[in-house]
Amino acid sequence: MKKLAVLSGAGVSKESGINTFRDSGGLWEKYPVQQVASIEGWYADRALVLDFYNARRRDLKDRRPNKAHRLIAGLEKYFQVTVITQNIDNLHEQAGSTNVIHLHGEVTKAIGEGEDPTDPSNITDIGYGDIRIGDKSRRGNQLRPFIVWFGEPVPMIGRAASVVSECDMLLVIGTSLNVYPAAGLVNYIKYGTPLWLIDPNPIRVDYGNYTQITDVATSGMEKFTEMLLNGGLADGQE
Repeated sequence: MKKLAVLSGAGVSKESGINTFRDSGGLWEKYPVQQVASIEGWYADRALVLDFYNARRRDLKDRRPNKAHRLIAGLEKYFQVTVITQNIDNLHEQAGSTNVIHLHGEVTKAIGEGEDPTDPSNITDIGYGDIRIGDKSRRGNQLRPFIVWFGEPVPMIGRAASVVSECDMLLVIGTSLNVYPAAGLVNYIKYGTPLWLIDPNPIRVDYGNYTQITDVATSGMEKFTEMLLNGGLADGQE
C-alpha cells in the first residue's frame, strides 16, 4: 500500500469554526503571541496562559470534524496515511484518522512543568476540562497545557521528517508553509515524489513537481480525492 503523508494546518479546522491564529481577525489580534504562546509568557503569567487554553478547550468541546477531516480519514482505505498536523485540536482523530502526529501538541492533554514531553507517562488526557494554578502532575509539578510554545523545541519534528522522507505522496493542506520548522518538512520528500497543495491562497514552493488546488480545505479535498481515485493513483487501480 502506497504511503501518503498529509501535513495539515489551521485552514483545515477553520471550517469547523475554530479560530485561526494568523488570519485577519484571528487570535493573535486579540492575544499577543508572546503572552499566551511562548515559554516566556508562561513564566511571566501562568494564570493568563492557563485561562487562554482553558477557553480553547471549552470551545473545542462543541466543534466537530468537517468534510476535509473526514475525506482525509477516508483515504486510509487506499493508502497508508500519516497525518502530520500543526493543529492542537483532536478533529482528525474524531473524523477517524488513526495515525496522527501532533507537531505542536494537543490542547486536550496536560504535562507537568519541566517534564519530558517525549515520555508518554508524563502526559495526562484531561479532555475538555480546565487546568488551574495548583493542579499538579503525578510528579508534583504544576500542570501546563501539552503544547509546544515559541521558544521550545518541537519533539515530534524528527519523526515527521522521517515519515515525509519515506512517503510516496505528500499532501499539504490548510497551511501557507510560513511556520517553521513544520514548513521545512517539504524539503524532506524524495526527488520526484508528487506534492499536492490545497490552500485558497497561492503558495510558492521550491520544488519542481507540485500541483496546487487553490481552494479551501473542504472543497479542495473533494477535488483532490476525485483526482486521486479517478486518476488511478490509489492502490489497486490502474
